[in-house]
Amino acid sequence: MEHRHLEHNDLTLAAIDDIIERGARSAWAELGRAVENDLVIRARTQYIANNRTRVNPLNQRFAFWKHYVSRLK
Repeated sequence: MEHRHLEHNDLTLAAIDDIIERGARSAWAELGRAVENDLVIRARTQYIANNRTRVNPLNQRFAFWKHYVSRLK
């Protein structure tokens, strides 16, 4: 998935945030595979999800990813 203003396809913090907030199902599936297989991507996703749900606990997209990552540990 091309990310809003990013000129790369790396799973940086900004890219992960964009995938969770605006991504299609296929982008979520790609992120899910990366989270399962890469501890760095898992930590980044957890960091973003924790911070976003702290600001808005009712944000279901980020709450899902927070729960998903916590179940993998």
